[in-house]
Amino acid sequence: MNPVQAIVLGVVQGLTEFFPVSSSGHLVIFQHLFGLREPALLFDISVHVGTLLAVVAYFFPDIISLFKAFSRFLAALMRTGTKALATHGGDPDLKMVGLILLGSVPTGVLGFGFHQIADQLFASLLIVGLALFCTSGLLLGTRLVRSKGRGIMEFTVNGALMVGFAQGMAVIPGISRSGATIAVCLLLGLNRDMAARFSFLLAIPAILGALLLNLASGSATSGAFFTVPIILGTVTSAGVGYLALASLVRIVRHGRLFYFAPYCFLLAIVVLVMA
Repeated sequence: MNPVQAIVLGVVQGLTEFFPVSSSGHLVIFQHLFGLREPALLFDISVHVGTLLAVVAYFFPDIISLFKAFSRFLAALMRTGTKALATHGGDPDLKMVGLILLGSVPTGVLGFGFHQIADQLFASLLIVGLALFCTSGLLLGTRLVRSKGRGIMEFTVNGALMVGFAQGMAVIPGISRSGATIAVCLLLGLNRDMAARFSFLLAIPAILGALLLNLASGSATSGAFFTVPIILGTVTSAGVGYLALASLVRIVRHGRLFYFAPYCFLLAIVVLVMA
């Protein structure tokens, strides 16, 4: 991979990680176009780290609030035991922390399972095309959402598990992580602003988990980490990702997520023809 290809793939990752069109699916497509027949898992991880940095930067105030809420709860739990649940149970930030932890369970289970066949998934345009059809259908379904939706305090444990399951399925290239999780949040009745927040905050442990899983397995350690293509790809995906994230949050707030459905549908057809 040369530096120009790395920058292009970094831009693709930065845009598609947050726009609901599947970043991994687009990386597979562009890797095929560039003749990079190997899955390039190390580079894929590095550009995902770039978009992780974008999420942390954009939602930094929220992350600090969640950390403080969880710290207060742990301190109260040590002082008063189970009475802490009564005194802090109405804290929406603490509720968000609990739902993120719950949602991360099915994501972790599915992610670990699909990790065993990651090479095959990333090498198949057929899988990408079929998965893009699924993403298109999910996005189109959000057009049916008319109500303003509920806040995080009304969101249920089952809802968090379903969103986590949707995120876990996004390991398949062509299934958009942001599209799937935001769509499920909206269809389950969460309001638009909270759907975007929960989706991207839930992504943080998922991306970290994927990174650690690949490092632990040794599947991504066959190359050097600090090469020019990897550095360029990471920096580019972080910068472009931040701008794309800010744009998508505005799109979700205006109820326009379904605008991306035709693109995914047409791209799925193109990919299947390529396959």
